[in-house]
Amino acid sequence: MKDAQDKLGYRPCVGVMLVNAQGRVFVGRRIDNKEGDWWQMPQGGVDEGEDLEEAALRELGEETGARPEHVTLLKRMDEAMRYDLPEELIGKLWGGKYRGQEQVWYLARFTGSDDDIDLEAHDPPEFCDWKWVDPEQLPELIVPFKKRVYRTVLEAFRELV
Repeated sequence: MKDAQDKLGYRPCVGVMLVNAQGRVFVGRRIDNKEGDWWQMPQGGVDEGEDLEEAALRELGEETGARPEHVTLLKRMDEAMRYDLPEELIGKLWGGKYRGQEQVWYLARFTGSDDDIDLEAHDPPEFCDWKWVDPEQLPELIVPFKKRVYRTVLEAFRELV
């Protein structure tokens, strides 16, 4: 079983650290996570042949309702980040094709108002609740297997937040 898992690749993915004018970060609580009070930043898969920046804006729109006119992309992380799923989740997500994700992260400034956030902009929605948080809280809010990624993203973008 472990050998089969080791042969699985990583799902191409983008993530967006969306910050408002006060330097607070958007996080959403996933609808499908019944095991704890975990919050995450918008992220999602990249379609075959899709430009990464376009994928980031698409995912952001699907998950938050924020339209491109409400967002300014500020920076892209130099290197992609990988994480492995916990063993109990391998084979259960993404059609069993991946052992984890390889994420390219963007920092974006939200220039809209809270009224522009619409968790039901895409059907089905991914988040059931959302809030703005202090950036330093991010590693405490995410599921344990993504903490290292969130610490690295926070460090990469801290000076621009």
